[in-house]
Amino acid sequence: MPDTSDHFGASGLEPARPAVAKSAPASTPAVDDPRPSPRANAADHHVGARIRERRVMLGLSQQQLAQMIGVTYQQAHKYERGLNRISAGRLYEIAQVLRVPVSWFFDGLSASDHPAEMSPRQRMCLELARNFAAIDNEKHQEALSQMARALASQAQAERQS
Repeated sequence: MPDTSDHFGASGLEPARPAVAKSAPASTPAVDDPRPSPRANAADHHVGARIRERRVMLGLSQQQLAQMIGVTYQQAHKYERGLNRISAGRLYEIAQVLRVPVSWFFDGLSASDHPAEMSPRQRMCLELARNFAAIDNEKHQEALSQMARALASQAQAERQS
């Protein structure tokens, strides 16, 4: 039988694949490289913080959010921490689940490279929303809501006088 090793693979039945030259490992991109970095940046951190903020407002756990958008808990956690970038399609899906427009995630994004830290008041509001959502008794929720309305009305009346 003639030698067919030049035309067929080791088994002699499938065509041989051309040899692929091994290339040198990719070097790190140059500092002035115009391509965006595949790593997360300040905008990704901001969007992640906004996802977390909205999730907490709705009283959802990370696990619940992950299930709703079809990702693992770990992936949802990385999105919220701004460790992984979020594709446009995935962000649209998250916006649908959290019932906000996509633009909501970018509200408050500044041009600076530093993500805005939450103020103590913002933290308190998030905690209030989380605690309110954790109350199972609807009558207790309504009572708390009425108390908040009464206190807000009283504060507004005092400011106007």
